[in-house]
Amino acid sequence: MCGITGAVYFNELPAQAGPLLRKSLQTLSARGPDDEGVFGHGNTLLGHRRLSIIDVSEKAHQPFSDSSGRYTIIFNGEIFNFRELRALLENQGISFRSNSDTEVLLELFIREGISCLSKLNGFFAFAVHDQSSGEVTIVRDRYGVKPLYYYTDTNRFLFASEVKALTAMGIPLELDRTTLHLYLQLNYVPGPWSMLQHVKQVPPGHYITVRDRQIKLQKWYELPTTENHEIAYEEACKLLYEKLSASVSRRLISDVPLGAFLSGGVDSSVIVALAAKETKGLHTFSIGYADEPSFDETRFARKVAAHCGTNHREFLLKSSDLMAALPEVLDYFGEPFADSSALAVYILSKETRKHVTVSLSGDGSDELFGGYNKHRAEWIMRKYGWMGVLSRTTSPLLASFKGSRQSRHGNLIRQLHRFAEGAGMDAGERYWRWCSITTFGHASALLKDYHENAISLDRIESLTTEIKTNNFNEILRNDLRLVLPYDMLAKVDLMSMANSLEVRTPFLDVEVVEAAVSFPVHFKINKKQQKRILADSFGHLLPEEVFTRRKQGFEVPLLRWLQTDLKPMLDEYLGPAFIEEQKIFNFQEVNRLRKSIESNGTGEGEAAARLWALVVFQHWWIKNFAQ
Repeated sequence: MCGITGAVYFNELPAQAGPLLRKSLQTLSARGPDDEGVFGHGNTLLGHRRLSIIDVSEKAHQPFSDSSGRYTIIFNGEIFNFRELRALLENQGISFRSNSDTEVLLELFIREGISCLSKLNGFFAFAVHDQSSGEVTIVRDRYGVKPLYYYTDTNRFLFASEVKALTAMGIPLELDRTTLHLYLQLNYVPGPWSMLQHVKQVPPGHYITVRDRQIKLQKWYELPTTENHEIAYEEACKLLYEKLSASVSRRLISDVPLGAFLSGGVDSSVIVALAAKETKGLHTFSIGYADEPSFDETRFARKVAAHCGTNHREFLLKSSDLMAALPEVLDYFGEPFADSSALAVYILSKETRKHVTVSLSGDGSDELFGGYNKHRAEWIMRKYGWMGVLSRTTSPLLASFKGSRQSRHGNLIRQLHRFAEGAGMDAGERYWRWCSITTFGHASALLKDYHENAISLDRIESLTTEIKTNNFNEILRNDLRLVLPYDMLAKVDLMSMANSLEVRTPFLDVEVVEAAVSFPVHFKINKKQQKRILADSFGHLLPEEVFTRRKQGFEVPLLRWLQTDLKPMLDEYLGPAFIEEQKIFNFQEVNRLRKSIESNGTGEGEAAARLWALVVFQHWWIKNFAQ
């Protein structure tokens, strides 16, 4: 794992270009604490920060050039089938100077160009410079495991692993208010946009070529849409077991200590069970809440660890531990990111890094196999339309009950409210609403003088393009395009990289994903069960309770914090004088939202999450705009 940054100037290289690139690299130091390198040729500069995982020797130093010196690469990620690819190249007479996957990738790219990407099994963001043509190519992996941002103007093209690495190179800081509107609905920034105008994300499965002032964004990978209705369920279970087992095996390759996150839920438990079959005394890690038992899952993780025979460590946190970590988390964000579970992932990564350098995780399973509550709700809505009618009829009665994520009963009420709300919508509109924290209108009301509804609607439409028919698999594919890369994977990447920890995601192996998306819907979800095929494929490896217990997200006690520990931050960031001077938010609406959590103890709907989104944005805005 590493951090990359680079610049292509369209005119003569300015004197400050080198120092700016060095400054950009400094912002990525946590991503690569082991080494730093810079390459320059003509009007192009490439920078690399290294976290050594495969071939930790100096021979694998980056930027890495081929033996002729014509091609140079900077690479962030892992290619898990690099040994097989290396053998193929060696059979063609290619010799290697290192044992790294970086050199294999470069040699393959030199010979096959973009077409080589289809052979790669791994996750990556990389750039290759060709001295002969001056062309620079930057590439992002299939599913967006590794981030890649870029900026362009009339004088230069810049790219980097994080937004703050671009801002360090002196780009103009201009707020994208339409992105802010989307962020207030989702609590994260959806690609291809960023919170800054002129800065964008390379979408998963895309690449950009820069040559002679021409910048071309093109797609190299498309998620398959063909379903296999000929495969028998038992055969599908066997296929999934084989593919995921092989994926885990590939991800156990490491020249540094390796372990696995273990929450005790289905996804991480399956990964741990498979890894423990091949690694005696596998290190596993989980966190829990010493003073918030309703959020604590460590007893389930402990049971799985004992069953699989792992070397298990759990970190029981107090609210004071989380509050102490909060400034570090907020300061790390290059743009606002308000999925509050990022705080828990940060501390889990920090504690895990004290023992290992690489950790496996279960990310991607919910999106592949229909594991979220919204998937259950959508399946019910489509299968039993009468329940939607009933929920709309009873919604006035529900209105008298307040919902909240902060208790089991309150969360049920919250879900019933959302179900009733979605019942009157078409599939695309309902999908967006159930992905969101709040409604389009409520997000608009928070913004002062907001008049960009048409632009926001266009963007929302572009983010829900998979939902065209009544095929439930379209919902899952859209999650793979939206929720997975821009929320779930972004969270894990940011918080693990902040602690110099590499996280590998076996469920996102290309062979696993393409098998999973081809399975019919009823293999994944039915009247009684979600992630059905996971339970039937791997149930014999784990305690039955793993598959039968109630799903619990990676939550934090956000509402209570906002009412207690975080109240001074609310006063500072959301006070009337500052809000009026800032001229971004509508103070009356912000104040109404604050009062809702103070008056009845739970707030309206997702009030705590919405307030948290404002706090995170304000911290970022002050850091970048109020200097």
